[in-house]
Amino acid sequence: MKLVVDSGSTKADWIALDDNGNIQFTASTLGLNPEVLTKEEVISRINERFDIIQNKDIVKALYFYGAGCGTDRMKNHLAEILHELFVNARIEVKEDTYAAVFATTPRGEKAIVSILGTGSNCSYFDGEVLHQKVQSLGYLAMDDCSGNQFGRHLIRAYYFNTMPKELAEIFEKEYDLDADAIKHNLYKVPNPNAYLATFAKFLIQHKDHEFIQKIVLNDMQNFVDLYIKQFDNCKEVPVHFIGSIAYYLKDELDKVLTQNGLKLGNVFRKPIDGLIHYHSVTA
Repeated sequence: MKLVVDSGSTKADWIALDDNGNIQFTASTLGLNPEVLTKEEVISRINERFDIIQNKDIVKALYFYGAGCGTDRMKNHLAEILHELFVNARIEVKEDTYAAVFATTPRGEKAIVSILGTGSNCSYFDGEVLHQKVQSLGYLAMDDCSGNQFGRHLIRAYYFNTMPKELAEIFEKEYDLDADAIKHNLYKVPNPNAYLATFAKFLIQHKDHEFIQKIVLNDMQNFVDLYIKQFDNCKEVPVHFIGSIAYYLKDELDKVLTQNGLKLGNVFRKPIDGLIHYHSVTA
C-alpha cells in the first residue's frame, strides 16, 4: 500500500493506493507543518485517524508533500517522525510546491507554479527540476498574498479603524474580535497562521467591495513583483496556481497577471486528485 499526503498548515489530505493505483481509502487530519508543530503534536494528529493507524504496518511507501518542508532539516525531521509510525514504509518528504507541480504541470513541460492558500510559495519547474529564487521564511516574514496575510490585513484594518463602517459591522458579527481572543489564538494556540487564514473567508465573500478589491489587487501585484518576476522567462511559460485563495480569487488573479503580460495556467483548489494520478503510474 502507498500513502500519498498533501498537507497544508490547516488540513492534510491522505489517500491510500494499492499496487494497481486503486484508492483503498481517503482520510483527512489537521495540517502537519513541522515548522509550527512539535513531534508530539504531529503524532497526535495522525493517531486521531483510526483508518490510517490500523493500516500503518502494511504501508510500504509514504509520499508526503507539505507546508513547512522547504529545508532539508525540516524534511529530515518530519521523515523521522513519520518513520516512527510507519515502520515498514519508505518515506519521501517534499515541500508542498512539488505537489502543486505534479498536479498541474504535464510531464516534461515548463511552468511557474505558485501556491496561494494558508501560506504562499512560487517556483519554476524546468520539466525535470524545481527551482526557487526565494526561500520562504514563513508566515511572520513572508507568505505574501496568502490566506494568513489577508487575515492580518483585515484584523489590522478593523483595529486601526480603516475598514469601512458597513464592512466592520458585518465583520464583528461573524468573528470574535475581542483583543484577548485574538491574542490567545495568535500567541497561545498552535498554527497561528491557520487561525489568521480563517479570516480570508470574509475577504472572499466580500471581494467585490472596493475596499477588499484594493487589498486583493495590491497583494496580487506584490506577489507578481516579488515572486513571479524573479524568473526571467516568466512571460514565456504558463503560471499555474494551487490553493483556495487562488481558486476563489481566480478572476482577480487573471486580471493582475494579464496586466503584467503573464499567462494564467491551471488553477486548482487542491492538488490531491493530480497526485493520485501521478502516483498511480509511478513507483
